[in-house]
Amino acid sequence: MQIDETITKDVVTLTLRGRIDSTNADVFEKAVLRVSHANATHLLLDFSSVDYMSSAGLRVVLIAAKRMLAMKRELAICGLNATLDEVFTTSGLGSLLQILPSAAAFSPS
Repeated sequence: MQIDETITKDVVTLTLRGRIDSTNADVFEKAVLRVSHANATHLLLDFSSVDYMSSAGLRVVLIAAKRMLAMKRELAICGLNATLDEVFTTSGLGSLLQILPSAAAFSPS
């Protein structure tokens, strides 16, 4: 897995690439926690280049959602392929998160 970070105004976008599973979820979690401690008020997780995510990756997304909510900040995810969309829907996280088709569709409130 590779994580690219882009900062535009007060939006931090983490673009994830490859597989997210138990072998690298800790790297994903550290990136999310680092960003949530920063001054950015919006976090966008871009999964457009992710081909697989296990429950370990979902746990990190849940941690991000809880952290951002507690800090009264906004979290959105985008770029889900059909498989990831099904994973988020089946897990119930899809109803709790702002899911967008692409990073370009993100319009911070």
